[in-house]
Formats: sequence, C-alpha cells, structure tokens
Amino acid sequence: MVDAHLGKKYKLETSDNFDEYMKALGVGLVTRKLGNTVSPVVDLAKEGDEYVLSSISTFKNVIIKFKPGVEFEHETPDGAKATSTINIEGNTLKEVQKRSDGKVTTIDRTFSDDEVKMVMNVGDVTSTRIYKLQA
Repeated sequence: MVDAHLGKKYKLETSDNFDEYMKALGVGLVTRKLGNTVSPVVDLAKEGDEYVLSSISTFKNVIIKFKPGVEFEHETPDGAKATSTINIEGNTLKEVQKRSDGKVTTIDRTFSDDEVKMVMNVGDVTSTRIYKLQA
C-alpha cells in the first residue's frame, strides 16, 4: 500500500520529455524554462482521512490535500485552475486532472522503496520523471 511510503522524501533525479509535456499543456516559455531547471522534493503524508501530497522547490511549492476518489479544486504548478480526482491502486496514486482550459491530463505516481516514478500524459505526449529517496 501507498501508506508504507508516508513521510519519505523523494528528490527529482531524471526527467524525460517534460518540456514537451508542458508545451502540450500550453505552459509559456519562461515558466517551462523554470520548470525544467528545478529539482522538486515530493512527499506524501496523511492527516486524518486526507492525504497531503507536497512538491517543494525553489520555483514553487505545491501542496494538495485529497481524499481518494473525491474530486477537488486546486491550482497547478503553472498557475492554471483544475479539478482532480486521485485514486489509490496499490502503490500508485492515479490522478485525472481536468484543467479550466478543457485539457485533461493523467498523472500516475508509483511509490517503491527507493523512488517515485511519475508518468504524466496529455493528448499523445508522455513525460516520465523519477524521484529518488533521500537519505
């Protein structure tokens, strides 16, 4: 279960096709350049029946609180308004994000003992980012 990974911190190590993914979402050049240079640290916590997913970086801190299967509103790292639903399947958080401009992206975050693999899809563009467990 994903709960076995609560409280661990994972730092971005590799990022594949992230610029193309951001372009497909309509993210501007300056924000894309910033997004490509930072190495966020992600962690998952739990407060009561809510999960708290944090992504902390020098560019922007994004903290989302969610209950599995319950739609919620939030702001994406590039400042867009969105509604998301996150379901938990084993060690994977499966997010379906609907942006205010109508674009839908899926984000799968799979936790393992030493990393989080984040696979993001929008249209026919896929980006994979690997976050490694911090000592």
